[in-house]
Amino acid sequence: MRVISVGRRPPRERRPDEPLHRGVYLLPNLLTTCGLFSGFYAIIATIDAQYQAAALCILIAHVFDGLDGRIARLTKSSSRFGIEYDSLTDLVAFGVAPGILAYKWALEPWGHWGWLAASLYVTCGALRLARFNVQVDSVEKRRFVGLPIPAAADTIASTVLLYYFFGGEGATHKHVILLVVIYVLAALMISNVSYNSFKGLRFSARQPLWILVALIVGLKLVIAEPQIFLFTAFLLYALSGPVGWLLGYRKRQRARNEALAKVG
Repeated sequence: MRVISVGRRPPRERRPDEPLHRGVYLLPNLLTTCGLFSGFYAIIATIDAQYQAAALCILIAHVFDGLDGRIARLTKSSSRFGIEYDSLTDLVAFGVAPGILAYKWALEPWGHWGWLAASLYVTCGALRLARFNVQVDSVEKRRFVGLPIPAAADTIASTVLLYYFFGGEGATHKHVILLVVIYVLAALMISNVSYNSFKGLRFSARQPLWILVALIVGLKLVIAEPQIFLFTAFLLYALSGPVGWLLGYRKRQRARNEALAKVG
């Protein structure tokens, strides 16, 4: 005989799109706030010409940005409030902060071209976040459309750290490469180039041995030369999208030519 319970209903997980009634989840939003504080301090450090400290704060903000989302998923505490708060935090920590850092550190000697590049970076970062929020339920989870704004900010921050690692002091001189890099990062963020999100990588499941070896080597490189490793890793990730698109374009052209040859 089946027994029907008439007592209290079991609690259910609140959907992210439900209205906010009983409050907010503390832990993931506290981590998001730590990322916001890090991004804001990066702006303060840039104003004080402490560019290396500003770059470190941007990287620290990325750590908090990764933790808040993972904690929210593990504790089933995702909410629409948290998603919107995280997006606003990302705009400050990975849009405004690195934009100001890039301008004061490298772009100010370029005059109008410099502040236009920095403002374009911030604008494209905001557009990238808005597009991500709109497409979050309609795109493949394992791929990003356009360069993620944290990765663009990390590229700027790691470039600053590499500059000081090789003995640089204060702001840079008038280097056209740095100006072009900012414009390229802005363009990649709003492009349709696909990037790997690494969300399909599960550390709890069995993986090939080479992945463990690569992680061990990467850890050793981080300990030995963190500035060089971080710059190389973020640069390669930023370039992986265009390179993958070019390789895919060649494959698509080859397949199209083969199909036309068969029809002919």
